[in-house]
Amino acid sequence: MAPVMKDDLLYTPENKLLLDKTLWKPFPGARARVKGCMACVKRILFKIGDDWFFLFALGVITALISFTMDFVVAKMLNAHRWLYQELGDNMLLKYLSWTVYPTAMAAFSTGFAQSVSPQSAGSGIPELKTILTGVVLEEYLTVKNLGAKIVGMTCTLAAGSPVFLGKVGPFVHLSSMIATYLGRIRTSVTKAYEVGGSDGTYYTVLTSVNGNKSKQYEMLVAAAAVGVASCFGAPISGVLFSVEVMSSHFAVRNYWRGFFAATCGAFVFRLLAVINSEQETILALFKTSFKIDFPFDLPEMVFFIILGKVVYSALVAILVSSMTFPYGLGQFMASRLTMKELVTSFFDNRTWIVLSKNASLLRPPSVDPNNLWIEWWDPTITIYGTLLIFIVMKFWMLILATTMPMPAGYFMPVFIYGAALGRLVGELVAYFFPDGIKADGVINPIIPGGYALAGAAAFSGAVTHTLSTALLVFEMTGQMAHFLPVLLAVLVANAISQKCQPSFYDGTIIVKKLPYLPRLHNADTG
Repeated sequence: MAPVMKDDLLYTPENKLLLDKTLWKPFPGARARVKGCMACVKRILFKIGDDWFFLFALGVITALISFTMDFVVAKMLNAHRWLYQELGDNMLLKYLSWTVYPTAMAAFSTGFAQSVSPQSAGSGIPELKTILTGVVLEEYLTVKNLGAKIVGMTCTLAAGSPVFLGKVGPFVHLSSMIATYLGRIRTSVTKAYEVGGSDGTYYTVLTSVNGNKSKQYEMLVAAAAVGVASCFGAPISGVLFSVEVMSSHFAVRNYWRGFFAATCGAFVFRLLAVINSEQETILALFKTSFKIDFPFDLPEMVFFIILGKVVYSALVAILVSSMTFPYGLGQFMASRLTMKELVTSFFDNRTWIVLSKNASLLRPPSVDPNNLWIEWWDPTITIYGTLLIFIVMKFWMLILATTMPMPAGYFMPVFIYGAALGRLVGELVAYFFPDGIKADGVINPIIPGGYALAGAAAFSGAVTHTLSTALLVFEMTGQMAHFLPVLLAVLVANAISQKCQPSFYDGTIIVKKLPYLPRLHNADTG
């Protein structure tokens, strides 16, 4: 076929074939349907809030890297220890083994870092603080620097105690690099913000689309919390650490981001240890021998998450949206107990249904401070019935109380209401698992008081859209045993309640039409 002239260009059959893009995309109808489905999924996912997915990925990826690094380092240190022990009584060889191995590791770490990316040397926290002041540091948050940091840190830690170096500071740096790379992916998907240079080198650019110039500040501060949490499995300390380190730059709106990402990182980090049979359940990284009851086991985490996700998400939305309900019904259960005694009874570590079977149930003429649980016992409807009636009736009483024009506080009633919900869930779990949950051959009893602890923190946190309620219950009880499930319940409850309704205080501002300058939305994730 002869060449064809078109628009002053000479087209050959081969050129026409290459330029006809439709020939390279078969099944256009199926492709269009798949593309439409993907777009629909994208809209649904990011309607919830792309920040949640971004922070979840940040925490999980950082935790995976941290655990993998610890696993490799442990194998290398065990190999070094085996070699040292196998050398017998030869002092010269023992000396060489003790000195040459860490020297070689340190030398390789230094040489690799300097040859691949000199910016990977050192801690990384000072540079991160510099970036947060608005200074652009090229090559600091690149993928190449990330790889150099991982390899260099592995060798440094593998050098062992003679070198005496840690991983917290470098992991803050590493987490910030992961956040930057995820930001590039996020930009291509959501067009939220840009991180990159004209020469193809990606580094920090503190600008963004739609006027949101603080987006990268927020994610880098969250990354600092994740870095600490993924080292020790300590999300609370990670967030507080990021606040202290970034004190001159920390914004309150970054509070929940750091908590959520750090909790994801800490949970995955400790979960991997359980999967790898390094731990029986999710415990502190440095386990102590303090005498304390076994608080919870890994399978119970499902119930704690359901407690925050299902129960509180629905009830908080109904409670807050019904704040101006003009009337209500109520019947007070356990009326002889004060509010302080209600909290004390809910946090009882004993299982009420077991006590009711093993004791003569005669309600005393006055409240017995050592047996407050008897106030919840009724022979006709049992413990479950009284708790359920308390929950139903207190729901309406709380709605009615918020409409009364009198000086009053509403946090403590909501706190007690959440404790009642948690106690009911805990008693039900104890009913279905009367002997406890078996994990790795060990049977651990259910502690309903722990569920009440999580319920109080999760419900009150969801109503007020705060995370500090998790710390509040620990300070109130002096008990940190249920730290991780409480924090998980609070986070899940907050994540859903923030998408359903404004907080109790924001809702009051909206109802009263107060002149509050920032616009309040019904659902706001940040």
